[in-house]
Amino acid sequence: MRSLFLIFLLVSNLIFSQIVKPNNKVTEVDQDTLVVNSGKNDSLKIFNPTISDYRFQTQFSEKKVFDTLLTHDKSYSFSQYTNHDNFGAIQYANIGSGYNSLTYNWNGQYDLSLMPTNKSYGIVAADQVKYYDVKTPTTAFVFHNGISNGASLYSTYTQNIGKRFNFAIDYFGLRSQGAYQKSLAVNNNTTISTHYISKNNRYELFGHFIHQNITNQENGGITNEYDLLYQAGNSEISNRQTIPVNFSDSYSRFAYRRYYLSHQLALFDIARFPFKINHTFSNQSNKYYYEMSSADLSLFSDAIDHKNNSSKKFSDNLSNSISLLYDAEKFKLDAGIRHQLIRLGTNNEALLGNPMLPEYRENRLGLVGNLKYKFSDVFSLASKLELSKGSVFGNYILSQNSLFIQPIKDYTLHAFANFKSSAPGFNYLVNSSPVLSYNFQMPFFQNENALSFGGELGMKFWQTKFFAKYHRIENYTYLNRFYQPEQSSEAVGIAQLGGETTMNYGRFFLNTRLQFQQNSSGKDMLPLPNFLGRANFFYQSRAFKDKAEIQTGIKVYYFSKFNSREFSPILNEYALPGLTSFAIGGQPIVDAYFNFKVKKMFFFIEGQHLTTLISPNKVYAAPHYPFYDFRLNLGIVWYLFS
Repeated sequence: MRSLFLIFLLVSNLIFSQIVKPNNKVTEVDQDTLVVNSGKNDSLKIFNPTISDYRFQTQFSEKKVFDTLLTHDKSYSFSQYTNHDNFGAIQYANIGSGYNSLTYNWNGQYDLSLMPTNKSYGIVAADQVKYYDVKTPTTAFVFHNGISNGASLYSTYTQNIGKRFNFAIDYFGLRSQGAYQKSLAVNNNTTISTHYISKNNRYELFGHFIHQNITNQENGGITNEYDLLYQAGNSEISNRQTIPVNFSDSYSRFAYRRYYLSHQLALFDIARFPFKINHTFSNQSNKYYYEMSSADLSLFSDAIDHKNNSSKKFSDNLSNSISLLYDAEKFKLDAGIRHQLIRLGTNNEALLGNPMLPEYRENRLGLVGNLKYKFSDVFSLASKLELSKGSVFGNYILSQNSLFIQPIKDYTLHAFANFKSSAPGFNYLVNSSPVLSYNFQMPFFQNENALSFGGELGMKFWQTKFFAKYHRIENYTYLNRFYQPEQSSEAVGIAQLGGETTMNYGRFFLNTRLQFQQNSSGKDMLPLPNFLGRANFFYQSRAFKDKAEIQTGIKVYYFSKFNSREFSPILNEYALPGLTSFAIGGQPIVDAYFNFKVKKMFFFIEGQHLTTLISPNKVYAAPHYPFYDFRLNLGIVWYLFS
């Protein structure tokens, strides 16, 4: 805290370029580079960049300005190691160890690939990579302290070479000991991206390379005996590092690597003939490793103690697509073909005599298409379609459709309808393990058919949003309580209703978010809490003669009690509750925070899980995995626009 105070003194005298008034409006003028004459008789001009000169985008999307405002939503994102709001999930007792999801979200990003559920948090998909356009070299840092010991740091350096070429290097490193023994987390991520557009605007290129590693010690949760003591609030186990855990020396690691290039060329004058040829190349490799010690293997009656007590499986996706793009100002249509070479494999060295195939391999051919129509700022439409066919993983269909309407001033409507038919996630199709009961292959699967539709009504008044969604999944694939994959005979249906609003009185604000959800069918296959809620009461004001801004408040996060699925460290997936499982939830999680901003530096200081200061902690992230006790979380965000 002494170091933090010194940093604050050093930067508090700097004048800051963006201030948020109580109504969250930016006070500075949003304009491009200012040009200042250096003297009356001097032809030299001085360029003074503004915040609008520092922008980023994802592939072929609209550019956005760097967000250097202190808003309430940042108290949700920059208090998490992923830098994303965790509403709808609950974190384990260590950063870098994933989350237990409390809601269902439709997702088509990881289809036809190996992606263990608890390793997917923090993975950067191709359409999430950022490309930059900056007037001067720019650096950004995001820091979080770890649990018990350690920290995480996300850093970005980006620079334009000329007006039309940019490169960026991102690095994320995390190492945290965790609240419980044998729960070390080590993550790292390197991303190199580039963007180029020709002088005549007829050629544009996006490219990136990404390599991510997520490594965790897996302790299997605390033992059943100490589960009872924890739930009773026994004071004798206040030292969490002394609580016995199920595994003593087991590790999981997920490696994710992708080479990506997408470019488009207009052969003729685009003003007269707005057609372009688009080509996209992607080579993605996913690998999952799990290693157990002989002592941990001895806990299983059907284990094979082999010289190499480890398992590995992998998937590769080599993809090439070419399409013709009609690129007008208000209407864009892209249609073409795609070829994919997909591999899914596992090592079964430890499984002598097991007939499991070591590798599945297929060539796939399909169609891709995208449509965007923007009539004006009050109406837009977007649609995406993918079709492909293969001899091993069957047919694949993906359809995503969204509509935006502003029927009257200060009211907006977002509607969506999504559908996909795909083979189950590859982590459910095959597994090779020294523990024989965790071995499976699923060659005769049926496609999962997932339909999702709904809408969101937004109102300017109190920044209010109401939403309604419905999800229906046929042939839903899950792990039974014996950790074997099955597909449901009945469809899983989930209805979700909710809303969010931010009320204010002067400089006092109250942000609330509620979500009600109900399984209309298939509740036993996908148990979820019926209610999630969050309230954030805070005060926000300028300080130190308008040279800084402060935000302080208290947050409460709650989800109703439900019979959560159990976490399987061997698979890094969630299975139906077993005989020793129990319900979690029904207890509020209270945090108090003090955030402040000076120029382009933010400090997020948060006392998390305050209730454990006055009463025993009985909150679980998942059965056998307790939630962390009170901790002081520090987040620092710093933008350097050179």
